[in-house]
Amino acid sequence: MKKLLVFVFVLSSLGASYAQVQVALGIKAGPNFANIDTKSSVGENYNNRTGFHAGAFALFKLTKIGIQPELLFSQQGSTIEIDGKDFDSNFSYVNIPVMLKFYLIGGLNLQAGPQFGFLTKAEGVGFDGQGNPIKGVDIKEDLKNSDISVGLGAGWDAPFGLTVDARYNLGVSDVNDNGGSEAKNQVFQVSLGFKLLKFGK
Repeated sequence: MKKLLVFVFVLSSLGASYAQVQVALGIKAGPNFANIDTKSSVGENYNNRTGFHAGAFALFKLTKIGIQPELLFSQQGSTIEIDGKDFDSNFSYVNIPVMLKFYLIGGLNLQAGPQFGFLTKAEGVGFDGQGNPIKGVDIKEDLKNSDISVGLGAGWDAPFGLTVDARYNLGVSDVNDNGGSEAKNQVFQVSLGFKLLKFGK
């Protein structure tokens, strides 16, 4: 009899916890302000490049804690100044952030978690036989196919389904694969999202 009561109590507790879980599916997009953290060569300066990100997210929220995995297309890279001229390094990634969200008050939240990136395209600066820089050269073979970052940020989940996020993704893995100096992605992004579907409280 005692075992039966314990079993019923456990089931009731699980049911109550499940009823408090909110599950939401949505979309998000916004600008990227990206750069590459590297030791530049003589005569080179690495500046911010503006791009965009867009994709989808799922939110699993229990009281004050939420887990939000995302699938995003992201334009990254940098603008390289060589001898007074600007050349864009355009890197395209499919990123999978998994953010832990700590809710404060009124939907405001702090975010932290890992991000796993997969390189899909990379164009940068090349040089001809005379050492002159050339724009738009395919440099994907010079970069690693994957990237790991740590995301830190804050956001607001509005009661009518709108979400606003500001996040800084700090690269922790070297993306350079050609034996040169270490290079890490750095991206600040601002996102506007909307929950298309929501289940639970």
